[in-house]
This record gives sequence, structure tokens and C-alpha cells, in this order.
Amino acid sequence: MDATFPKLETASPPDARARFVELRGYLSNQIIGQQALVERLLVTLLADGHLLVEGPPGLAKTRAVKALAHALEGDFHRVQFTPDMLPADLTGSEIYRPEEGTFRFQRGPLFHNLILADEINRAPAKVQSALLEAMAERQISVGAATYRLPPLFLVMATQNPIEQEGTFPLPEAQIDRFMLHVAVDYPDRATTLQIMSLARREAIEAREFVPPKHRLTQESIFIARREVLGLTLAESVAEYIAALVEATRRPEAYSNELKAWLRWGVSPRAAISMERCARALAWLDGRDFVTPEDVQRIAPDALRHRLLLDYGAQARGLTAQACVEELLRRVPAP
Repeated sequence: MDATFPKLETASPPDARARFVELRGYLSNQIIGQQALVERLLVTLLADGHLLVEGPPGLAKTRAVKALAHALEGDFHRVQFTPDMLPADLTGSEIYRPEEGTFRFQRGPLFHNLILADEINRAPAKVQSALLEAMAERQISVGAATYRLPPLFLVMATQNPIEQEGTFPLPEAQIDRFMLHVAVDYPDRATTLQIMSLARREAIEAREFVPPKHRLTQESIFIARREVLGLTLAESVAEYIAALVEATRRPEAYSNELKAWLRWGVSPRAAISMERCARALAWLDGRDFVTPEDVQRIAPDALRHRLLLDYGAQARGLTAQACVEELLRRVPAP
């Protein structure tokens, strides 16, 4: 049986796209002023990936994944990463049972469907290594045993770019496992007023979230993923994705500026991420084909965290976002 798409029941479920449209509306009402975050969260869910969210405190990063978990059929667990964490705090460990005289494996928080890895850059290397195996292989290893994770498994990690004390930069190999990197910023004044109103209403009603009309089933998610993979992707659009990736590795073919900015290009996972996420965007928009505009919409979030800038470019204050924008200007779209 396919580990990604488990065998489904023969009964025909409700239209998957309609359910996702309903879910997007629900999340937009619960996460005010962060439409990009809501969309990228749904795209990551459809593309069977993981999401890295970066922004100052208080911008609904934690609330977003909690609201998604509230509207899905599945288990949710929040893990607060700290410098004194051990891998067993994520994976679980062998617990001795004196009444039986044996060891029994006690599963850790990674065995849930949705994982919120809060302030992921506060954990040391051994913990990051355990999380990397879970994200990459959908399994964990404890001693000589290997345990499979649930078919529906999504990690949303958050980073606080302000605080640097007690943090550990994520290794490039792990950053590459995140399908998308979303940067969130402060809302405007009108949105802040809406947030205040929502917080007051929730306090009066003594509940954190308004219950959704329907909970999205895992069956609907797996069906939606199959529909996304079945969308039409023209050869010219596929070549456009490949050209964007190639431009990060051979920037001299497009611009001397790009050559001076980039120290290292992106991996093939970047191409896979752009293709899968562009399909998901098209599907959410109600189309059965992918356009170059879909690729351009998702490219910054798929490439930003995978690019390594030259030290000189960093010293001049250039950012990965500016580099991606230059790539999109230089690489011709079909």
C-alpha cells in the first residue's frame, strides 16, 4: 500500500475542492491579516510538505496551525523547542516496565498528524537531527528499531528573527526539507482593529476558536492531493521551473549581478517544491492547469530559504528576497 496515499473507502466523499474552499474561508476568519500565511499553509498541506514561518512575536504563527488543527480530522501537538531538549523529547524512548521486566517504547509528540515546532532554532543539533529524519523519511529511529509516522504528517516550524541569544542556526540540510518559507510582518491599523474585536469576542465567549461548520477529513485531504497531482502542467511551464533553478546554479548566464550575489544554488527539491505548490495554487483557484503566474507566486517562498548569498552581498545588505525578485526578472517566462 502506498505510504503517502492510504487505501480509501469505496464511498464517495464530498467534493474535496469545496471542502478546502470552506476551510480557507474559516481560516481567513480566524487568522486576520495573514492571508499569505493561510494560503501557504493550505498549499503545504495539499503538496504534502512542511512549512517554516518566520516573523516577530504575536503575528498569529502559532494560532494559524492551531486553527488548522481545529478544522482537520487529526491529532495536533505543540512542541516548545529549548536549548536543553533531547531527541527523546521528540521521538519518545524505551521505558522500563518493572511489573513486566521489559522495556516498552513510549511514543513521543512526533507521532501526531500536525506538529507545531515552536521556535525551532532554539534546539541543539541532536534534536534537529531527529526532526530531520522525521521530516525527510516520515519515520524515526530509536536504538535498533524504526517506527513509521502517520500518513498525514505536517510540521510547521516557527522562527523568531529578533532574538539571537540561545538560538542555533538551522543546518542547510534541514532548511532544504521545508517546502516553503513564509515571512510574516505586522498588520496595518485597520487589521489591528479587527484583531482586537476578534480577541474581545473570543474572551466574551470563553473560547479560542469558533467551531468550523465541517471538519476536513483525512480522506478528503488524500483525494485532494491526488487531484492536485493530476492537474495539467505544460512542458513550457516545467521548463520555466527548471530554468529558475538552473539560474541559481549558473547565474553568470543571466546576470553578472546574480553571479556576484549567489554563493550556492538550490537543490532539486526546490524544483519539486515549486511544481507541487504551483499545482496546489492552481487547484485552490479552481483551475485544472498550471500557469507561469502560479510559479511566480510561489517561487519566493520556495527559493528564499534555499539560497546561500555571497558574503559580500550580505555585507551590502542584500537579501534572498531581492535575489529571487532579480531571478524572476532575468529568467524569461513562457
